[in-house]
Amino acid sequence: MVTTDMTVPLWGLAIFIIWTIAVVVFLLAVRIRHLSTGGSPKDFGTPNEESLLWRLFRVQSNLVENLPLYIGVVFLLTVRGLSGTVVDSLVVVYILFRLVHSLIHIAGLNPVFRLSSLVIQLVCLVTLIVLAVF
Repeated sequence: MVTTDMTVPLWGLAIFIIWTIAVVVFLLAVRIRHLSTGGSPKDFGTPNEESLLWRLFRVQSNLVENLPLYIGVVFLLTVRGLSGTVVDSLVVVYILFRLVHSLIHIAGLNPVFRLSSLVIQLVCLVTLIVLAVF
């Protein structure tokens, strides 16, 4: 069996997956608390930015939507054997702002901060794709 050393992009993937699992566990805990205090399951799908339950649901959905994009980038980088300071820096910035994006959403802070974080992530991903392809 051929093994590949853990690179920064692969460590980023591990962190992304662990963070997604942590958010799911937090969401489950909030759902269980909600139900145990007399809340309705109908509340789970009701859009309400004031509700931690709703914000956690949206964060979890957003993580699941973005994970395949990052997996694809890591695949391209790994298959092409690309690494180095630029790649590693872009991955670190991407993962850092992915976590920040989630925390801003969970805390219910100004959506402008969330949008700024998203733009930084997209710039990192696009740059990594360009580096991997060309």
